[in-house]
Amino acid sequence: MTTLNVVLTGACGGIGRVLAIAFASAGHNLVLVGRNAEALAALREGLVRPRSHRYLVADLSSAAAITELCTDVADGPPIDVLVNNAGVSSFGLFAETDDALVEHMLQLNVLAPMRLCKGLMPLLLKSQNAAVINIGSGFGSIGYAGFTAYCASKFGLRGFTEALQRELANENIAIHYLAPRAVNTAMNSDKVVAMNAELGNTADEPEVVADAALAMLGLNKSSNRYLGWPERFFVRLNALFPAVVSGALKKQLGAILRHAKSI
Repeated sequence: MTTLNVVLTGACGGIGRVLAIAFASAGHNLVLVGRNAEALAALREGLVRPRSHRYLVADLSSAAAITELCTDVADGPPIDVLVNNAGVSSFGLFAETDDALVEHMLQLNVLAPMRLCKGLMPLLLKSQNAAVINIGSGFGSIGYAGFTAYCASKFGLRGFTEALQRELANENIAIHYLAPRAVNTAMNSDKVVAMNAELGNTADEPEVVADAALAMLGLNKSSNRYLGWPERFFVRLNALFPAVVSGALKKQLGAILRHAKSI
């Protein structure tokens, strides 16, 4: 595989750390993006060929910080790939969700990837191996009680990705959407873990997501991939027969609401 220069956001998170390890081990060079300089430095030192990677500190919920980040990226080596992995989740009743948290989730999960794609696209289009990987979610296709704001953000990311794929169809760039199901990371609160256990929901390890993302780097055209069975079946079913999925999920509603309530 050709050595690629990859910008990876959310590098120190549960999925991001594993993505960084996988990409570096495959021979790619990384620009690690996160909010904690100390954590980023430690991550870089633990990677294969640490001096082949660099890190940039940025708060992706800030438009000004993203503009500065794009400038910093442009001042370095040419880039081939942008992986929009940074994100935040929240579980609870929508009526009890703080407005500031909803706004933060939309800023980080939707607006940040859009701003980064816009700001870095001129650099990416100079590469013969240009690609964007947007890390979405199965909840970007299936509205799920208890994750109302999160679903809205990931629905937005999926719509943006689909439109961008079509808008850039004549350009030499692959735009990918990768949608994991539940993943075992610290992002899951104790309530989410307990709910998943009660409902029998399966969670993947971050390595499953990293393997799928790494495989996307070998594709020369845009793609969408949904991880997990039966989750990817329900994505298709919800698109065709949403009432059927609504009926199935209503059977889980009592358990979801019990875990989602703040008290």
